[in-house]
Amino acid sequence: MTPLASFIQDPDLIRVLYIVAFICFIYGLHLLNHPRTAKRGNVVAAVGMGFAVVATLLIEEVGNYGLIVLGVAIGTAIGVPAARNVRMTAMPQMVALFNGVGGGAVALISWAEFRDAGGDLPAETLIPILFAAIIGSVSFWGSIIAFGKLQEVLPGRPIQLPGQQFVNGALLLIAIGSAVAIGAGSESEALFILILVAAAVLGNMFVLPIGGADMPVVISLLNAFTGLSAAAAGVALDNVALIVAGTLVGASGSILTNLMADAMNRSIANIVAGGFGGTTTVTGDSEGKSVRSTDPSDAAIQLSYASRVVVVPGYGLAVAQAQHTVRDLASALEKRGVDVSYAIHPVAGRMPGHMNVLLAEADVPYEQLKEMDEINPELPQTDVALVIGANDTVNPEAGMPIIEVDKSGQVIVLKRSMNTGFAGIDNPLFYADNTSLLFGDAKESVGKVLKAVEDL
Repeated sequence: MTPLASFIQDPDLIRVLYIVAFICFIYGLHLLNHPRTAKRGNVVAAVGMGFAVVATLLIEEVGNYGLIVLGVAIGTAIGVPAARNVRMTAMPQMVALFNGVGGGAVALISWAEFRDAGGDLPAETLIPILFAAIIGSVSFWGSIIAFGKLQEVLPGRPIQLPGQQFVNGALLLIAIGSAVAIGAGSESEALFILILVAAAVLGNMFVLPIGGADMPVVISLLNAFTGLSAAAAGVALDNVALIVAGTLVGASGSILTNLMADAMNRSIANIVAGGFGGTTTVTGDSEGKSVRSTDPSDAAIQLSYASRVVVVPGYGLAVAQAQHTVRDLASALEKRGVDVSYAIHPVAGRMPGHMNVLLAEADVPYEQLKEMDEINPELPQTDVALVIGANDTVNPEAGMPIIEVDKSGQVIVLKRSMNTGFAGIDNPLFYADNTSLLFGDAKESVGKVLKAVEDL
């Protein structure tokens, strides 16, 4: 071996590269705490992953460099254009798809390691491989269903089979039972394939009964699953990069899932049980009632002569790409001395942080973004709440903590139609005496209101 080859394959050099990678991962995650630094955080974390990949390739036992280069080339050719061209409204399904690919890769790696060893593996390697195979397969197939629902290839409503929970329980028992049999000494590859198949069907059955309103929590939970499976694969492969990165993803995803479940006043077990977030219900109080519509001029007068305005963004804002126009409207109101802030519900949009990213894209000052618990006590002192494309997150009948815009002086709701939100529940807020509705595309409606404000 030449001195150069000896140097680049030195275990100490590889450890140093891994340490640099971990520092980048942790610092990058820290930078994601604020919109102003989030982009730099992504770059730092990506550089860290580059160090981790290089360190892994320097390990002497790693081979098949031709296949590795081919895989990187294919992934780059597909991933880069997809990520660059995706619209913000389609970002949730992109996240679900990319997350699922990670889980699927872990499941395939686990199978390859088991097959390569002929099933003859020590317990400290076999147990994490079996765990990674189950969780990775569930994550992959569950993410594919989540993608289908978000992309509207599949219905957003819950899809349940009779005895759904018994079916899920049986699939889980099959996967665990097969893993126990392998752990007890069986070297059958057929049993390992059965684990992958049972976990795959379980992943489908796990997400199908979950409705659209719960999808942000599901994405976060599946993300945590992928992280945990990657960490387990790292233990099996003795790869510290996978262990650290997977643990960071699993831990952060688990914390975020728990926070969002609490915000929806549900336990994670309730959401996993399925059947929430998509049952169409019409409340008795709203039957036979009419709504009060408004026009851009009246809305502009209400907003311009208010002391305090709270904007509540929802998925309709994202679809209409109205964030920049909303920012312009807020600036025009601020010039008239109006105090403007934004109320952000933890599950607004279709993925965690969706509204924060959209508003940051429009250069909305981060200090004006207020979480639900912070803004709700201020709403009784708010003159006008401007709801743009939000439904479930302001619905008093939603069965979860909401942005309590009904307590503000006046409510202006921008909607395309009277259709329900993802939860499929009619919203009594629309029929309240202090609520008026401005129908139409959110961007066009906000633009007309902005022009009317400027003409006052």
